[in-house]
Amino acid sequence: MSESWLDSLNGPQREAVTHGAGPLLVVAGAGTGKTRTLACRVAWLIESGVPPDRILLLTFTRRAAAEMIHRADQLTGRRTTTHVWGGTFHAVAHRLLRFHGQALGLPPGFSVIDAADAADLLNLTRNDLGLAKKDRRFPRKETLQAI
Repeated sequence: MSESWLDSLNGPQREAVTHGAGPLLVVAGAGTGKTRTLACRVAWLIESGVPPDRILLLTFTRRAAAEMIHRADQLTGRRTTTHVWGGTFHAVAHRLLRFHGQALGLPPGFSVIDAADAADLLNLTRNDLGLAKKDRRFPRKETLQAI
């Protein structure tokens, strides 16, 4: 492969980008070029003939995932990266649950809520049942959510 962008990488970056088949975990400090390295890895895999929908790219922020996919698009000169399974750990897990949730017994319209939303729902229920009145002793929403 003679992509000029491969020549711009240092040794460890190039090693990560051209790693053979199978999973690869990249752990590096701030400012070491992780985003560029992973974008190049995605581009290299696509240029090597790996179908984009067989590539999984996980990161901690939506912004980082979008940036890596965008950069891979620029490197390959095509929009095939839209089929890459890329995103945050939570977003990809949610996507997998949407595809396979029924096999796990989840209803098709299931929802995922965070702790703050759960506490708010419990508070609404407390209020609707009249349990939030000052003259009654009943746990606050944070206590209910913790339980």
